[in-house]
Amino acid sequence: MLGSDVVQELRRREIAHLSLGRAQCDVTSAEACRQAFADGQPTVVINCAAYTDVNRAESEIDLAMAVNRDGAANVAQACSDMGASCIYVSTDYVFDGGKPEPYEPTDLTNPINAYGRTKLAGEQAVVAALPDGKWTIARTSWLYGAHGPNFVKTMLRLARDGKYLKIISDQRGAPTYTVDLARALVDMAIGAAGGVVHVTNSGACSWYEFAQEIFALSGVNPLSLIPCATADFPTAACRPSNSQLSSTSLVDRQVAPLPPWQDGLRRYLAETGDLSQ
Repeated sequence: MLGSDVVQELRRREIAHLSLGRAQCDVTSAEACRQAFADGQPTVVINCAAYTDVNRAESEIDLAMAVNRDGAANVAQACSDMGASCIYVSTDYVFDGGKPEPYEPTDLTNPINAYGRTKLAGEQAVVAALPDGKWTIARTSWLYGAHGPNFVKTMLRLARDGKYLKIISDQRGAPTYTVDLARALVDMAIGAAGGVVHVTNSGACSWYEFAQEIFALSGVNPLSLIPCATADFPTAACRPSNSQLSSTSLVDRQVAPLPPWQDGLRRYLAETGDLSQ
């Protein structure tokens, strides 16, 4: 989902690049990474490869670690061998959600689910493999885009299928459009940002408020839309109640802040043909 939009952004800017899917470079193989990078001779690598099924990670921790930790380490080591820089895309779920304000990159991490632990381990692997100035950790949140399954698609499908919807209203974060994130990642690759950066669309909402905006902009009306608490909707993985990320670190690196999440959602619905006319 994200990788497709990064490639489109590179093409739009006419930047020379090589895009590698799993078939061309399985990140869980150190040798595959070394060979792919030796062939491609990159100067900057944007690592979008990830295991992202938050609930399933609770029962597939070894696989999630293989991709999110070991894969990140393999990519970063291959970058180190080539003298290339590495941008590793991470997550808001490295935090526990206990802070009432948006999280800064310097805040203590404390993931409360397996997925968050694997991504934090990936961050640590990248930092260990590369010298300062050669690594960037780009944390983001609540991704959606045209090239993969996401919350927006799910909401529209369930509403059109006539389902009654109960949506969590006590978790807050920033829905982030992969087109906007891709632009920021390419900006960082060109500018060699370095360090830990938080990159999300601006503003924040609950999942319930996100769903309300989806239906308002799409003109799709569910049979019912009811807010509920996290406790009323148990899942395999715990999720932070607050995962808002501060944009200060992005501005400090002279990368333009991402537009408001409502604006990103409107453009996404236009892209997919779901925007109400």
